[in-house]
Amino acid sequence: MNILRAGIVISAIALMPVVVFAAAMEPAKMGDTSKGKAWIDSKGMTLYTFDKDSAGKSNCNDKCATAWPPLAVAADGAAAGEWTIVMRDDGTKQWAYDGKPLYLWMKDKKPGDSTGDGVDGFHIAK
Repeated sequence: MNILRAGIVISAIALMPVVVFAAAMEPAKMGDTSKGKAWIDSKGMTLYTFDKDSAGKSNCNDKCATAWPPLAVAADGAAAGEWTIVMRDDGTKQWAYDGKPLYLWMKDKKPGDSTGDGVDGFHIAK
């Protein structure tokens, strides 16, 4: 390839619009807990579902939400695939997987703890 042709090719490439795709960050990942594989948050803490929730609706509010903090949506959070966002009664947003809102348990102290499994209708999210 001669220098003139190489310069044209490089110029054409430089003028092409650049498209950047931001990969959607999942709010949780599968990880190891004391009860096996389950959804965990970015700190490695076990996530739970609540039997009394209905699809897309959290029924854990007030004192319940103090003991079982909802997996909060960051300001830039966007639903994708099985991950959806639930609007809570207090106006905050909560992550849900497959329509099931996700919670942490205040008594889990370190990554991998799953002491809330079976407590008051909560179960580890698998």
